[in-house]
Amino acid sequence: MSSDGVPPLGGTPEPDDAEVGRRFAAGDEQALARAYERFAGQVHGMAVRAFGPGPDAEDVTQQVFVSAWTGRTGYRPEQGPLPAWLVGICRHKIADTWARRDRQRRATEAAVTEARSAANTTGPQVDTVVADRVLLLGELEQLGQPQRGIIELAFFEDLTHTQIAERTGLPLGTVKSHIRRTLERLRTRLEVDGAALHA
Repeated sequence: MSSDGVPPLGGTPEPDDAEVGRRFAAGDEQALARAYERFAGQVHGMAVRAFGPGPDAEDVTQQVFVSAWTGRTGYRPEQGPLPAWLVGICRHKIADTWARRDRQRRATEAAVTEARSAANTTGPQVDTVVADRVLLLGELEQLGQPQRGIIELAFFEDLTHTQIAERTGLPLGTVKSHIRRTLERLRTRLEVDGAALHA
């Protein structure tokens, strides 16, 4: 029995959604597990409707629960049920992902246009910087998560390592090591691809 007179989630009977919500807001990690078990399907379904099955839908689902847990002090059980709050977070994450996709699309189109312009004005020798930008955008598509998301936050949104850690809920050291290893891998692959392009 806890200090507020409510039995812990591990006991019986099975807690209802309202009780899970109250425990979630109070920081009970078992309530987070219950919430994921009960509501992840609904959240993932929304993400799949937005993006189709695949990594974006999976990423959004994970981001919703990470964001909800790290921001749980903003949840007020008396103002509405936990699943409704999670749905609201999911809508924001879907919008963020569409915005990120749009930024990537525009960046890719701009790089391709610049590359074509350089090719037309300077002949077959494409400007090295432009070529590297095109290659970088292509390589980002090959990265898995969370590495791709971290790199995008760093370079497309200009977030600091600390801001990325806060946004993703990952430890600062993990963010730094992901960025370092990913940049090393990208540098190696870009050198190989760039050599092939200019050969």
